[in-house]
Amino acid sequence: MTSGHNRSRGGRLVSLPRVCVIGAGSSGIATAKILHERGIDFDCFELSDRVGGNWVWGNRNGLSASYRSLHINTSRERMEFSDFPMADHLPDFARHDQIAAYFDAYVDHFGFRDRIAFNTGVEHVSRRADGVFEVRLSTGETREYGAVCVANGHHWDPRWPEPAFPGADGFTGEQIHSHSYTEETQLVGKRVVVVGMGNSGMDIAVDASYHAEVTYLSARRGVHVIPKYVFGRPYDQIGGSEWIPAWVRWPLARVIMRAATGPMERYGLPRPDHKFAQAHPTMSSRILDRLAHGAITPKPDIDHFDGGEVVFTDGSRVEADLVVYCTGYKISFPFFDPDFLDPGADNEIGLYQRVFHPDVPGLYFIGLIQPLGAIMPIAERQSELVADHLQGRYALPGDAEMRAEIAGHRRATAKRYVASKRHTIQVDFDDYMHALRRERARGARRAGGARTPAARAAA
Repeated sequence: MTSGHNRSRGGRLVSLPRVCVIGAGSSGIATAKILHERGIDFDCFELSDRVGGNWVWGNRNGLSASYRSLHINTSRERMEFSDFPMADHLPDFARHDQIAAYFDAYVDHFGFRDRIAFNTGVEHVSRRADGVFEVRLSTGETREYGAVCVANGHHWDPRWPEPAFPGADGFTGEQIHSHSYTEETQLVGKRVVVVGMGNSGMDIAVDASYHAEVTYLSARRGVHVIPKYVFGRPYDQIGGSEWIPAWVRWPLARVIMRAATGPMERYGLPRPDHKFAQAHPTMSSRILDRLAHGAITPKPDIDHFDGGEVVFTDGSRVEADLVVYCTGYKISFPFFDPDFLDPGADNEIGLYQRVFHPDVPGLYFIGLIQPLGAIMPIAERQSELVADHLQGRYALPGDAEMRAEIAGHRRATAKRYVASKRHTIQVDFDDYMHALRRERARGARRAGGARTPAARAAA
């Protein structure tokens, strides 16, 4: 078996028999599969009793954000792993349980289920001066590793409105975060205000429009809503390719959007203050229909609460029984000490190529991105890069170059996207997939292996 390895701050090579993979969700199983097929010894720890993470509705670990009506927003052909296609009988936009079953089949097909320790959480990770990682488990055991792959996801620690709306403490109705929404029975017969127009917000508003007494959709700013089908095809399969440059792809997409939906104001939604693809878009074919039918009433941002009423910034007020905050998630690593990474970061972490921490050799992050597209193929390609690094086929550049790349990515993100905590880890799927491919080839050349099979595959 190939040993996991990294270099300590002093440069001494540390070799230990195993890599620690935290989480067996969609990103964790991608990492585990690639380590397994490369012969790199590892342990994968999963707090739940099954794989699939966020896609397991009612996951016993209590961290899943799934709800009964959840379907994928990226078509299955753009979501599937490269060497394990989804079954043709599945719909283009499959349901959560179908996706969870796909992940189960993926693990069994490649034969690494026995490498996953279920019902076992990672409670603490630290790195000694000699470069060895000490990992304390929920079982009370502490193990040593030469490398750690963090794949715990970023849709489990709810971000509530900051600061809270005035009067929220005195609101006589119920307030929940979308993370606590699991099924439509929570909405039946209630007067519901949904706050936020991301994918979860739109889905919950649509659910409420069929089950609640009345549904209001409140938003601080407008968004671009993408229908799941355009010209009879899944939207993300039209012009989606890592070989088509962004300067061609996005102007074309904006033309298609205008033809497919028209202006958002036509549906009573606020006009977006940004161009399409300058913020994370919302995929929904149902929300515009429900708005057009009057089943959902658009509202501006909440100004304050007054007893059992919600008062909006335009002065209008409604009586409400339930407010659902669809306000996103924090980026959290409960197993790291607060100052282990970057204590000054605001819902972000500076990583070279969104994978490698420049100050902590041997620490890798898989799937810590918010893509305009699916995360699974990205996690797979990130894991290939990590495996190359562990095996010496890929070499990182110098410290100055890594920090320059991180700073450049931050500048590009700030320039392109609307300022928001949800955009701190934003990437464009096709552009990032292409960037990872090129980086893998560059790293192979840095490692002196430009003629290796790994370098040829990455070129």
